Amino acid sequence: METIKRNTSKSDSVVLLQNLLKKAGYDIAADGAFGPQTEATVKDFQLKNKLVVDGIVGQKTWRTLLSEEPENPVALKSRFLSEKDLQAVADDLGVELAVIKAVNEVESSGQGFLGNKPKILFEGHVFWRQLKKHGLDPNNHKTGNENVLYSRWTREHYYGGAREHERLNEAKKIHENAALESASWGLFQIMGYHWENLGYESVAEFVKLMNKSEGEQLKAFGRFIVANNLTKYLKDKDWANFARRYNGPGYKQNKYDEKMARAYNKYKAS
Repeated sequence: METIKRNTSKSDSVVLLQNLLKKAGYDIAADGAFGPQTEATVKDFQLKNKLVVDGIVGQKTWRTLLSEEPENPVALKSRFLSEKDLQAVADDLGVELAVIKAVNEVESSGQGFLGNKPKILFEGHVFWRQLKKHGLDPNNHKTGNENVLYSRWTREHYYGGAREHERLNEAKKIHENAALESASWGLFQIMGYHWENLGYESVAEFVKLMNKSEGEQLKAFGRFIVANNLTKYLKDKDWANFARRYNGPGYKQNKYDEKMARAYNKYKAS
């Protein structure tokens, strides 16, 4: 399903949204116009279903709407990021909720799970490095594992989507902890090797929590912000310095700072 929001031009997706909202008990016209009334109705639905209240109809809101239909059960609903999760991290960091909502909108990957598994991307060049840290010579394991073990970064071996877990499982046959450390996890794609710096007891504990919920993935992101001394930039709404340190020197080209500033202003006003 496509992501839609206020001022989306008339489309079948908006009509479907409005019809699903009507089935959920809302008095709304299925006119295909995503205007203020539809946005307010979406926000109320999100609030009542413990989703992020942003008025944006993405995969999680679609799935929850479709779960109202008996033939479309959604087992992952309890794993979705909620307004409560965002507020908890905002409180922990001592920043406004609108700040965390802005960062979540711009910096998250949109969804933390693909089916029943957390979203990951396995990095073979990181696996090469992590094997060395665990005392293994990667050259002794390269033959037959070229798609998961290589010395330099390349996108050539990415499977993408849920199939990245296939690559992870292949790597785990060589060394489980090094493999888990060599994938990025969840909404914010935090690398597993950060587990110790973020205060987890082990990479296994980190991965267990990344499998639990998007709320736990957000908590890991909060820990990452603290560990890398980024909190002050969020408190000051210094989007450029936050983006420079989080996204790297390419932040300006991708306008991450401008996107967060706009998102903050939107959530602050809502």
